[in-house]
Parts: sequence; C-alpha cells; structure tokens
Amino acid sequence: MKRRPKTITIQDVARKAGVSVSTVSRVLNWKSDVSEETIEKVRAIVRELGYASSLAARGMRSHRTNVIGLIMPDVASPYGHEVMRGVNRAIANLDKDLLIYTSGSWEKEDIDYYERSYVMLLNGGITDGAIVVTPTSTHFRTHAPLVIIDPNTETPDFPAVISTNREGAFAAMNYLTGLGHRRIGFITGRLILASANQRLQGYKDGLAAAGIPLDEELIAIGDYSTEVGITCARRLLSLADRPTAIFAANDMSAMGVYQAARELGLHIPRDVSVIGFDNLREAVYLNPPLTTVDQFLEKTGMVATEMLVKLAAGEPLSLENNLYTIPTQLVIRDSCARPLPCAG
Repeated sequence: MKRRPKTITIQDVARKAGVSVSTVSRVLNWKSDVSEETIEKVRAIVRELGYASSLAARGMRSHRTNVIGLIMPDVASPYGHEVMRGVNRAIANLDKDLLIYTSGSWEKEDIDYYERSYVMLLNGGITDGAIVVTPTSTHFRTHAPLVIIDPNTETPDFPAVISTNREGAFAAMNYLTGLGHRRIGFITGRLILASANQRLQGYKDGLAAAGIPLDEELIAIGDYSTEVGITCARRLLSLADRPTAIFAANDMSAMGVYQAARELGLHIPRDVSVIGFDNLREAVYLNPPLTTVDQFLEKTGMVATEMLVKLAAGEPLSLENNLYTIPTQLVIRDSCARPLPCAG
C-alpha cells in the first residue's frame, strides 16, 4: 500500500531551519525585524521541503499571491450577495482568486476588533490586498493595499467606494412630495456609516425643499436590518397622526415596513407609500414591487476590485478625498401613490 505523501507544515520548516515557528511566519509575511541570513535560510528550506504551495510562500517567491481578500459583516445578506457578485465579475477576467472572511453580524460585540484582525491576517502575506465592506472600525494597520466599500467617514484613510447617498435620498423625497405627501416617516441606517448620515441629510433636505417642517417624531433610528425596520415601522405606523409615506434608508428596512403594514392591516400604497434604497433583486418581487433608489451594488463590488488590483500592481488612483462615487438612480415601481384626501 502506498503511503500518502506527508503534508509539509510550518513546523517542519521551522524545525529544519532551526528557528521558531514565529520566525518562519515573519519571514513569510515579509516582516523587517529578521536578519538577512535567517531570511535566506528559511526561504531555502521552504523551497527544499516544497512548502511553497501555501499562499504565504507563493507570495514569498514573487511578492504576489494573486489572491484578493473580501471582509464583510454578513455574507448571507442580499446586500452582501450583490457586492460579491460584482467582485466575482471583476476577478472572472483576471488571474485572481477570492478569499472571503466574515466578521459576523453588525450586532456582534467587538466587531471592529475582528475587522482589524482580519485585515492584518489577510494583508500579512495571504492576499495581495483586501476589500472591507461597511466597516465598523475607523483605523486599519496594513502595509498592503486596502479598499473600503461604504466607509464610516466622508474622509477615509484608504481608497473607498460610495454612492451619491444624499442625492439619491433627495430624489426619493422629491418624488414623494411631488405625489402630495407632507407627512413622511424616515427609517435611518447605521448612523456610524457615512451613507446613513448622507441619506438622513437627503431626507431633511427634501423636506426643506418642499417647505415641510422637520418633525423628529417621524425619524426612527434603524440599522439597515429588516428586524429593526419592523420595529421602527410599527412605531411610525402606530402614531396618532401616522405618516402617509415611509422612506426606508435601505431595501431591507423597507421590507420591515411591508411586514409592519401587514400586521396593522394597512395596504401599500393605498394607506402608506414606501420607498427603499439599494434596488436589491428582491425588491421587484415584493407585493407590490418596491420603488427604490438604485446604488448599483454589483458595480460597486466591481469598481472596488478593479481599484484594489491597480493598487496591488503599484498603479496610482486619481481620487478626490480618497472616494470613488457612483451615481444613484430612482427606480419607480408600484409601492407609492398619492395620499388619500383625508390622510395627513
């Protein structure tokens, strides 16, 4: 019976080279605090034992792994699917592989710690660079390229991709006020993100443009999730003078409005109009199909990947304030109507 060939481990390399595992790791990850003599010795052992099949060792040979890292909070969400679809389309025509890490749900304790840890892990020799989607953390330590999708600041430290959130929200509000709505509720997103604050500003600007006073009672603090969207919509729709329309900061929150409206026996759009933001593929299958603001998430994933590949190749990016901005577009379907004469 033939024996299976033994898998070479980092421990084997360390033992053969007469150094610690941590030293081998530092050599593979291009740390600068190892002597040239030790570096050359470890590299020679890596080649001798055939450990070069690992991603880190592949990078040791050429400074490239041809692997792109993607870090996101929820790979199961429709939002995440759209972004990943764009990343996949971008790498389909490139000699690249994709490695995905999830930092867990947004509610997870110390999520910013996990985000920073994954960036250091992936950008420590495993990948040529990483993309971080809707980060909670504000600072990352990395020597390799990093691109952020939907940053939590309008002046990010790393190149980032974001949509015209304020303008998109303003267009949604103009549409609602144009239909005659005067009492419009708003469910915010995660207010640590620039996108959520920009959409909230677009809501306020839309009211001001229509000469409608701001009523803080009509603003419900959400987090971009359907579950919290349901809670927010229940409160808004249970007001004595309930809104005739609700603008949700994303489609997942808008789905929560649909659920709350059903619970209260309200018809969309006869009793309450609803607008979302994202244009997820699920939006067209809601009953009625959801009017929403398209922020072209698939394109966002593609652009972020193309930016990262350029950075990994040493090519400069011409960006203002480190931001690549993708224009939004209002998509009108069947979830909005003129308010009833006695409403509002």
